[in-house]
Amino acid sequence: MPDLDKLKPIAGAASFIRHVDDAPAYHMQGILWIVLADLEDTGGRWSMMEQLMPLGAGPPPHKHLWSDETFYILDGEITFLHGDEIKTAGKGSFVNIARNTRHAFRVDSETARILNGYTPASMEAMVAELGKRTHDLTLPPSEPPRPPGKPGMPEDLLTRYGMVWLDEPDPLEPRRHR
Repeated sequence: MPDLDKLKPIAGAASFIRHVDDAPAYHMQGILWIVLADLEDTGGRWSMMEQLMPLGAGPPPHKHLWSDETFYILDGEITFLHGDEIKTAGKGSFVNIARNTRHAFRVDSETARILNGYTPASMEAMVAELGKRTHDLTLPPSEPPRPPGKPGMPEDLLTRYGMVWLDEPDPLEPRRHR
């Protein structure tokens, strides 16, 4: 057991309460992303977003080089690729993806609502940089279905946030769209 007296707060971390209605929200890739905690709130230790996603949403195989990723499914059903396994998870399921692990997911229900965390913080900053700020906490207008493969994101941006798209077929294709 660690010596709890030696544990000290990390500089920049703060205690806070944030309501979803007051959190910064973004539309990106047909998904609503609500940033509940970012690197400034936590001293970079972790981040948390709530996401509302439509049928078929989800990224192709990729890795996060320095962040562990967690999912808690509040509503809906999602099929996950993690490593070489494919499993489906529903409401009440918790999924942990260790850093540098090949993974992907696909929303199989009409919509899915999740809590999505990163340790240390990383992806919420990318969403804030690429997403369109919104006060509308609903799904963005429908977008044309994306072609199979990697989403078009600049390599320098991916490198900055420790993300790598894998150059391989997506075992979760075909993705279903609304």
